[in-house]
Amino acid sequence: MFRNISAWHVIIVLLVVVLLFGAKRLPDLAKSVGQSMKIFKNEVKDLRNDETPATPSAPVPPAGVTPVGAPPVVPPVVESKYVTPVRPVEEPSEGHAPPKV
Repeated sequence: MFRNISAWHVIIVLLVVVLLFGAKRLPDLAKSVGQSMKIFKNEVKDLRNDETPATPSAPVPPAGVTPVGAPPVVPPVVESKYVTPVRPVEEPSEGHAPPKV
């Protein structure tokens, strides 16, 4: 895809960038791109460090086997924060305005 790019193509692209952003804003733009790349590299490095497994201090029992004397594991009940209680709709009686919600 980029096999046929010559020096003239790069010069034209740089000229368009200078015209779009202006010569005064280019150093600020380059600085912010550099800071963003540094942050990105640090995050990738931290992610790789988190993925390396730590050596377990105690042997892990096989899945499905409960050690003797251990209480059974009960999954927690998860309540949804987004469910709102529903009130039944009341029919307005004659001569009264409907209740405000």
